[in-house]
Amino acid sequence: MKLTNKQKQHLKGLAHSLKPVVIVGGNGVTENVLAEIDSALAHHELIKVKVASEDREEKKSLMDNIVETSGAVKLQVIGHMLIIYRQSEDKKIELPKG
Repeated sequence: MKLTNKQKQHLKGLAHSLKPVVIVGGNGVTENVLAEIDSALAHHELIKVKVASEDREEKKSLMDNIVETSGAVKLQVIGHMLIIYRQSEDKKIELPKG
């Protein structure tokens, strides 16, 4: 799914007040973590995932794995926080045109 800059900015604004719904710990990205992310995306469409890794390369690798496996769009990374969006069939979040 491709998003325009306007749509990305809109989603980032909505994500600002969100708390992380999934926290990736020392065990990394397990099947349970991916299932939880998939469930959260289906329910909320827009979520924050906290990746608790001190190693910059490992953190980037974990985040890329989450985005690729979930089929979501990476909107932003701030520190240990990953903001992702995946539209559900219900289209709960109204995106601006263009």
